[in-house]
Amino acid sequence: MWLEWVITGLFGALIGAGEIVSQFRDEPDDALRTLPALGYLVFNAIASLFALAIIRIFGWTMGVQDEILSGWAQVVAAGFGAMALLRASIFNVRDGDKVIAIGPSRFLEIVLASVKDAVDRKRAEQRGVVVSQIMKDVNFNKAWQALPAYCFGLLQSLPQEEQDKFGKKIALLVNATMSERVKSLLLGLTLMNLVGEKVLSTAVTNLGDDILMKPLPVPTASDVSNPVG
Repeated sequence: MWLEWVITGLFGALIGAGEIVSQFRDEPDDALRTLPALGYLVFNAIASLFALAIIRIFGWTMGVQDEILSGWAQVVAAGFGAMALLRASIFNVRDGDKVIAIGPSRFLEIVLASVKDAVDRKRAEQRGVVVSQIMKDVNFNKAWQALPAYCFGLLQSLPQEEQDKFGKKIALLVNATMSERVKSLLLGLTLMNLVGEKVLSTAVTNLGDDILMKPLPVPTASDVSNPVG
């Protein structure tokens, strides 16, 4: 049945999509739109289809007697079996303190790394523009504690480990010798990596004057006529 082949390919593609999403949790939809990411999904889909073809050539019924149920058992086995095969390593090679896996998993690691690099390059300019707009009026000294705390409060499932890593980064930023404007931008970028653009924007809007720079007073007519006094 053609539907079985389609479902098998979707299994493989979804597994690949899950890996990419896990790497870019802040904006996974942007990551999935890149050409390397699409190529990665296609590669996983083809691997699952190839596994199904092998299973049917050798007539593996997965222990199921009913022909229809056996066909769907083969689909599941091919979809998830290809995942296990592609992510397996034949042997490991030690290079100093590093252990390098040799096998299909090594190839997938290289492909996934290229996907990450491509996504980062694609999103770098966009993220720079977005964070500049969101953080343009944010006072770093007011925001470095309140803004992260509010963002993390909005989320319900951010691991404590991620919050601890963020805290260490911000501690270094607080003591860094750079302008407050640069610190605000770096604070926004670091938060965006964890919570995403929409959550960061909502948090800045909701906190309002508590974290924003005080606007310059609007000059009155008397100020203009008497600038010294």
